[in-house]
Amino acid sequence: MKNFTYLLFALLSIATYAQNGSVSGTLTDKEFNNEPLSFANILIKGTTTGTTSDMDGSYTFSDLKPGTYNIEFSFVGYETQTIPATVEAGKNTEINVAMGASAATLDEVVLETVTTKRESETALLLEQKKAVEIKQIIGAEELSRKGVSDAAGAVAKISGVSKQEGSSNVYVRGLGDRYLNTTMNGLSLPSNDVNKKNIDLNLFSSDVIQNVSISKAYASQFYGDFAAGNVDITSKEHKGGSFVEAFSGTGFNTNAIDKNFVRSEGTGYFGYYGRGEHNPFAIVLSHGVDAVAVDTPINVAYGASGGSSFNFENGSRLSFFLTGGFENNYEYRKGKSVDFSTVEKKAFEASEEFEYSTTTTAMANVNYKINSDNSISFNSVFINSSSDEVGYFGIDGQGRNRDAILNTDKGFYQQNIQFDQTKMFVNQLIGNHKSGDYELDWGFGYNKVFSDQPDRKRFSVENYDYALDNDPTTNPTFYSNVVFDNQRYFQKIEDDEYNGRVNLAYNVNDNLKFNFGYNGRHKTRQFNNIRYGYDIIDGGYQIADVNNLNAIFNLDNLNLNTGDSGLYQIKVLKPYPTLSNTNRPGLFENTYNGKLNVYAGYADAEIKAGDKWLFVPGVRLENFEQSIDYNVINLGNNGVDSKTSKETFILPSLNIKYSLSDDQNLRLSASKTVSTPEFKEIAPFVYEDVSTRIGGNPDVLGYSNVLNIDLKYEWFFSRSEIVSIGAFTKQIEDPINLVVVGDATGTQRYVRTGDKATVYGIEVELRKDILVDEDDNTNLSFGVNATYMKTNQDLYENIDGTFDLAFNKTEDQLQGASPFILNADVSYSPTFENYKPVANLVFSYFSDRIDALGSGDLGNIVEKSVPTLDFIWKNTINDNFEINLSAKNLLNPTIQYVREDQNQGDVLVVSANGKGVTDYKRGLNVGLQLKYKF
Repeated sequence: MKNFTYLLFALLSIATYAQNGSVSGTLTDKEFNNEPLSFANILIKGTTTGTTSDMDGSYTFSDLKPGTYNIEFSFVGYETQTIPATVEAGKNTEINVAMGASAATLDEVVLETVTTKRESETALLLEQKKAVEIKQIIGAEELSRKGVSDAAGAVAKISGVSKQEGSSNVYVRGLGDRYLNTTMNGLSLPSNDVNKKNIDLNLFSSDVIQNVSISKAYASQFYGDFAAGNVDITSKEHKGGSFVEAFSGTGFNTNAIDKNFVRSEGTGYFGYYGRGEHNPFAIVLSHGVDAVAVDTPINVAYGASGGSSFNFENGSRLSFFLTGGFENNYEYRKGKSVDFSTVEKKAFEASEEFEYSTTTTAMANVNYKINSDNSISFNSVFINSSSDEVGYFGIDGQGRNRDAILNTDKGFYQQNIQFDQTKMFVNQLIGNHKSGDYELDWGFGYNKVFSDQPDRKRFSVENYDYALDNDPTTNPTFYSNVVFDNQRYFQKIEDDEYNGRVNLAYNVNDNLKFNFGYNGRHKTRQFNNIRYGYDIIDGGYQIADVNNLNAIFNLDNLNLNTGDSGLYQIKVLKPYPTLSNTNRPGLFENTYNGKLNVYAGYADAEIKAGDKWLFVPGVRLENFEQSIDYNVINLGNNGVDSKTSKETFILPSLNIKYSLSDDQNLRLSASKTVSTPEFKEIAPFVYEDVSTRIGGNPDVLGYSNVLNIDLKYEWFFSRSEIVSIGAFTKQIEDPINLVVVGDATGTQRYVRTGDKATVYGIEVELRKDILVDEDDNTNLSFGVNATYMKTNQDLYENIDGTFDLAFNKTEDQLQGASPFILNADVSYSPTFENYKPVANLVFSYFSDRIDALGSGDLGNIVEKSVPTLDFIWKNTINDNFEINLSAKNLLNPTIQYVREDQNQGDVLVVSANGKGVTDYKRGLNVGLQLKYKF
């Protein structure tokens, strides 16, 4: 009887349960193209029963008794919706809800969460999980937490990525600037530097960045010139209510704070040069050469952001976002400057550089949401970036120069005073339209770049040790082996680029989607430079004060060939046909004009096979044309020429994703791409720094085939945690490397060095929460990612061409490849009522890598490993006010480049990719920032 009672009770329970029903569905975000809305609140009104949507926007209420319920859907900054649901016994009621921003609370500051949804680490992990290709994303929220101030610093926090110390060069999987592409909102960006293919990512401050992604696996919508990856910067836009935010900050560099700082004459505090339209010869005659003193070297930063939205009765919305800011930085470096090939050519054991840099950023975004299916946005970005460097080389009087006239063992000294300014304008018009099963996404852009190095001043002195001996009867003299040992130099680059993209997506059904697209770009570059040399008439003229050269190089001392009273004459290398080359303006010394046209169509399919498999086969047909006309002095009669390359590429790709579970993916990617040279790699113009020379090579014109294979496992085991491991390999035909050509000058040039290069590597990443509070908010967490790589390339025994060279080895590692890269951070973020501090330790490291290959008997130039540790402390006092502190470069490592030499071992040298000195410390950067939201 007892057992029968239990059985009857169980049967009644099962029957009762079977008569209950359920409610489920998916929440989508109308503000972001109807993508899943994660972590929204869903509540059955009148009860305590509630849940939240998962990472896919899904929710479920099970075991509900039959009847009618009112279900409330809410998300901060979005309009709350209450929808009745009728539950029937044994059935599921499906309710899908599209959530949109609330119009009733537009003035509430809390609506900022709407605009930052695409910046949060959680949302970006979800996007990474759902992406059809292998990519990683870092958003504004994480950038702020880690104290990252620009896009270059952002990508350096991603696994497999490192940034070169002393420059903005970014390396992805051991492949440097020439193997990368940079886009903004999917539209290509130009370069701002004659020595780089990609734009300087330091120029994009975190104020204009919503997120930065790196796609390491190829997909057909990317340009075919793809080997390491594509860096895409998504600009900020505003979708919420009105807000205004302002910040101000200050700080100092421990090396610079106690120095008597100097910078170039004629440059402004905000990083502008006001004589850009003047004839260089007039500037040489009219303006002095000495550096000028500046005030106390304290860094400052300030700026403001604001946005507002206007909703209309028909459901459309117009949103505006504006941001602008300025920051500067003082840095002092003391080290060595050495030019060494097989023998020492110049060596300054004691040298110093004063650098004052600025960045001014302004961005405007206008977004017009016509309705839930149609939107148009316009982005306009202006960036002014400057670097003002004053270098003194051989300050101890012991500088050596094997070509010195008076003393080859000591007393050689050089000054180099240069200012670099880049002004960049980016304008983009972007649209998105949906109609039934079709979605059209398009964008058009126009970029303009002015990158100038106006009025670089360089002077060479012998017997500088006499300036330090306290003997007024002995003084230094000018070194004037050739006229241009003492010079003024002017360089201009102007880039124009038009680009566009169109993608039509067709959703056949839930398991099949097609993409048909086009993208293209038309880019031109104009480059010119000119030098004016000071021909010292009296070779024995004694310099009373090397810091007062204005007393020498002025009009009173100019020799006009009318007598012997003048101390110097001004010479130009290429005179006007009707003019002398003495004391007269001249023609440009080197010029080149480049043109690039890329037009491509592509198609791919997203094929779902059941609930587990996603296949994305694609193909791209790309027409590539590149031409360059150059006129350079260093090749004599061969220095005037034109080069053109025309190719058509068929580039297949396949991306496969297998969902092991709802939270785990296994990905495979295989593709064929190409690598093409940049203008500066082709034009044989040579740029001469104090201790380095770098130039292009017309023989590299053409392309390289690249085979890419990636395999990756990823597990998103919570909304903010991930573990992944990936393996990759690449094969590059006819790779291009920067090589130190074994000639008397030691010039570095770009060369196709062999038949094939291979890259193998493993990447791992882990983000883990250690402590969470009762609301599931993270209090203590850490993240780490590491990459181990092995590279190998074969080397030709001899290369005969415009520049002949030979290798005394048959293989080597690939230039720019670090065998090991590590990034790690620890974050502690407790909450004390209204006080919400966040403390972060951020660490990065890369191992030794080849900076330039050596040819002949020359050894490689190697960049030595650098560890970096930063501390960032954010203090949110209340909803409106923040006080943030930072201390960066805590380990203060020594920055070194060395020449490998069989006889002498490693010899410290200067890199053409780095600063003017080697074997130096950057010092600690300490900063304080105040931020207030109105």
